[in-house]
This record gives sequence, C-alpha cells and structure tokens, in this order.
Amino acid sequence: MKNAPIAIALLALLLLFGCSSADEKTEKRPPNILFVISDDQSHYHTSFAGSNFVNTPGFDRVAREGVFFTNCIAGSPGCAPSRSSIITGRHHWQNEQSGQHAAPWLKKHVPFVDLLAENGYTTGRTGKGVSPFRYARDENDSLWRATDAAGIEHSQIRYEAGSDGDARPAAQINTLNYFENFKYFMENVREAGDPFFFWYGATEPHRAFEQDSWKRTDKKLSDAEVPGFLPDHPIVRGDLLDYAVEIEWFDRHLQDMLNYLEEKGELDNTVVIVTSDNGMAFPRAKANGYDYGIHVPLAIRYPKGFPPGRTVDDPINFIDLAPTILDLTQTPSEGMLPITGVSIRSILESSEQGTVDPAKKYVFSGRERHSASRYQNWGYPQRVIRSQDHLLIWNMKPDRWPAGAPQRINPDNEEELLPLYGIDENGQHRSDWAFTDVDAAPTKSYLVENREDASVRPYFEAAFEKNPEVLLYDLQSDPECMNNLAEDPDYAEIKETLRQALLAELRETKDPRVVGPDPEVFDSYLRYSPMREFPKPIEGSTLK
Repeated sequence: MKNAPIAIALLALLLLFGCSSADEKTEKRPPNILFVISDDQSHYHTSFAGSNFVNTPGFDRVAREGVFFTNCIAGSPGCAPSRSSIITGRHHWQNEQSGQHAAPWLKKHVPFVDLLAENGYTTGRTGKGVSPFRYARDENDSLWRATDAAGIEHSQIRYEAGSDGDARPAAQINTLNYFENFKYFMENVREAGDPFFFWYGATEPHRAFEQDSWKRTDKKLSDAEVPGFLPDHPIVRGDLLDYAVEIEWFDRHLQDMLNYLEEKGELDNTVVIVTSDNGMAFPRAKANGYDYGIHVPLAIRYPKGFPPGRTVDDPINFIDLAPTILDLTQTPSEGMLPITGVSIRSILESSEQGTVDPAKKYVFSGRERHSASRYQNWGYPQRVIRSQDHLLIWNMKPDRWPAGAPQRINPDNEEELLPLYGIDENGQHRSDWAFTDVDAAPTKSYLVENREDASVRPYFEAAFEKNPEVLLYDLQSDPECMNNLAEDPDYAEIKETLRQALLAELRETKDPRVVGPDPEVFDSYLRYSPMREFPKPIEGSTLK
C-alpha cells in the first residue's frame, strides 16, 4: 500500500498526457464546412437584421455566435451567375457561359468543391446547387461534369404532399426534407471523423408562393414592412408575408442542422456559412442592381477560430467566399482558373468590429441575361460598384427595358402581338406576357393593373420604365434606391471616383463588355430554358 501514492501519480500523468494528446488531435482536425444558401432573400429580411415580420432563429444563432456582415453583396441579382461567382471565386463576366443564366457549364470552370474532395473532404449537397446550368456532354467534351458544381446530390428524402406527415406550411414549398437528407449524408455517406463540406441549397423563398399562406400563421398584415419602392397596399403586404413564410421554412431546416451537429459534438468544429444568392423576388429587387437585388444576408460561425458576437461593416463580395473556404481548409487552388476574390480569413479571425479592413472599399456585381425577356434573347447588361455608403449602377444598354419588353409575340401565332403590358381582355395582367425578367407575383400584377392610378404610377415607373445610363444612390439616406443622384453636382466627385474604380475592375478582370473584341458575346450564348419571342425594336420607338 505504501506504493499507492506513486501509482496514483503515474496514473494521473498518463491520463493528463492522454487527454492532452486527444485534445491536441481534436484541435488539429480540419474544420467541416456547412454552406447554407437560400434562394432570393434580401439582407433586410432576417430577425437579426431587425425585420419584425420574419423570424429566423437559425440565422440569428449563427450571427449571434459568429460574425454578422452588414454589407455582403451577391455576384449578381440573378441566381445562376451569382452562384457561379461563389463556386469559382470569379466575377460572372469572367466565366463565359458558366456565368450566365440557363447556359452550358464549361468543364474548365472547376469549382472549389472538387478541390475539397481531392483534399480529403467528403462533399455533398441537398436542394438547389449551382443552377440553372446545363451539365452535359457534347462532341467536344466541353460541357461535361458528372455532378452539379456544388457536389453530389442527396435529395431523395421528401415530405409526402398532403399526408399527415407533411409539415410544410405552404403548398408551393419544396417537398424536399432538407434536414433529413443532410442527416442521411452525415450517417451514411460521410465516414466518422472525416471532414465534410455540405451545401444546403433551399429553393425557398423563390417564387411561386402560395398566396395567403400567411393566413394560417399568427402573422398580421400590419406586421409587414413595405420597402419604399413598393406601394403600401394589402396585396403587397400579403405578398411580403407569404415571402416570410418561405424564409422561415428555410430557416427551420437550418435550425435542425445546427441542433443535430451540436448533439453529435460536431458543431464547434464546423464553419457554418449562411447567405442567399440574390435579393427578394419582387419588382425592382431581384434581377436588378439596386440594393434590395444584390444586398444579401451573411453570417459565419466558427467559435474555435472566429471571435463571436461581432458585426462587421466591410463590404464583402461573393467572389471572396471560395478563397476563404480554401484558406480555412488548407486546400490549394491549383486546378481552378485564377481566382479574383480574396480570402476574408483575417477579418473573421480579428477581434475587431465595424470596419476591420479599411482597404476593402468596394465590391462589385452585375448582370446580363435573366429570363428570355427581349428580342433575340437580349439581356440587360449592368455593372455595379458598391461601397459602405454608395451604390453606382452602369446600365450599359439604357435603350432596353430593365424588367423585360412590355409586349410579346403570341406563341400560338407568330404574326400577332399579345396585348401591351400583358393586360388580357379582363383587364388582368398576365405575368408571362410582359416584363418577364420580374417573376410572376401578386405585387407585380397589382403594379401593372393599377399603373394609371396616381398613387401607384410612380412605383410602376420605378419598376418597369427605362433608366438612365448611370444611377447613383446614397445608401445611408436611401437604401431603397429611389433618389438617383447621378446628375447632382454635390455628388459629382463621388460619382467619378466610383466610376473610375468600376472601370478599373472591369478592365483588370477583362470584362468582354469593356475590353473584349466582342462586347455582345453574352447575348450569343445558348439558353436551355424555355424561350419567348419578342418583336424587333423599332428605331426611335419608345417600345424597345
């Protein structure tokens, strides 16, 4: 018994060193990545950002326990080009067809997910990936890849529509059970201990919404916060509440994923990134470079590496996400085309709030084609530069209609035009007949049908009429971008500074619209989604 103290001491040392070794091994584990992206959600519409009609406890937790970014700007106000910029770390105008809506994905545009897989990560996704693109093989083998650029899909588990087990709050919500597919991936695809990258891509809150789904909740019309570019009317308020129902469904699955990872002891070793591909699917938001079209939520949680509870105002671009993820996972970028974005790891690891890197002044966005909405499938090219305080939009073809042409050729009779503005014989707007770059919506129809009403006319014109070549907005006083300051002499210096910075970026990144031999190349790319035909614009006509 006299040797018992020595034995106990030796045992304690063994336990100490054993624990230290285990702790050290745990600390050296590469981080998992859970990438979470909603479909068409503006920055302002999370409860963490202050919205009173949207409740997002999942996003709020990531923001509260991580880093919340107040100025994240999507690569484009449309889904495919924006997602392209995320996955390649390049502006959509650098990615040729692989940066355009419903076009071919070229083999040479290798996504960062492929490199993670080569670096030992188990990768997968559920829901919407990097789309809409065509991933297929042609005779030159130039369009092929085995999977969507976001990874191998796990979307087999669904709710049974109309059954007792269908928890969906609205008929238009996807039947995919995003959480159960993630759980399946974790328990049947990923081997325990291996790092993983998982892409959760909801199709919410993309149109269409079930109209008046909000009435089955405790929401009230008075709850809705109507942005200044839309009229305050019950139809608009109800549309916003239906939008909120879909955001909350997306967030519910995020909550389930966070809780699951926490139960499994994986959450704190997982970098959770939550964002959206572009802004809300309402007139004068999605598919246009205004702030509500490109300003999206972003929160990133990783308490092991990022001091939590911080709000960062630095402008962040989608092209920065790929290099950041490669940096955090120590994955070389060899195999990808040159990345334009820059890792924000130093901002994430800083303990500072507000403006962390003063040198990070500007971010960029833009668009080309969205839906088939003009003669010969022409797009509406825009290039956008944004600082913390100002937004400048360059409309490269100001003679074109920003929301799409107001009159379409009858698909049943190519010699006939459908009625102007898509108004049928009953005085109702048919969304697929006019302004088709704006998704069909009760709000859209209300604006068009009531355009002669003096109280509605300014909103109709703001959403659908042609624009000047240059638009400039002061975001501190006018986040809804209703007061164009481009010709205001007090803003002349700001305008010129932004214009020069934008041109420098476009030249450096070889935007074909600025430096290429064929500035119209974007309008020539194949489109694989349904096409619409429009009349050829008449020179000098107001209808172009």
